[in-house]
Amino acid sequence: QVQLVESGGGLVQAGGSRRLSCAASGRTFSGYTMGWFRQAPGKEREFVAAIRWNSGSTFYEDPVKGRVTISRDNAKNTVYLQMNNLKPEDTAVYYCAAKLGIATIPASVAYDYWGQGTQVTVSS
Repeated sequence: QVQLVESGGGLVQAGGSRRLSCAASGRTFSGYTMGWFRQAPGKEREFVAAIRWNSGSTFYEDPVKGRVTISRDNAKNTVYLQMNNLKPEDTAVYYCAAKLGIATIPASVAYDYWGQGTQVTVSS
């Protein structure tokens, strides 16, 4: 049974940093794309970043490009999302997700597995 467990959320001041972790278990993720999405109150879930498990190739959504870095530790089966220079508009529940393959990476509907989410609140 695949499990994705996020951690690292919390309250942070604007301009601060936060690193989110996603511990993945239940299968081998070779060939998978691991993504981070976020959902703010009253808004749709949106793509933040993704990484290919095998190659480490990364993909970022424009609003966060330059402030966010996605990485993975294959030995620990963990994906990270380092967020810097956080803004109040980054406040959201952040979700980790996994999908097989590379097509339609930003599309949340393409992902097969989801974590429960972790709340990040950025105060101004």
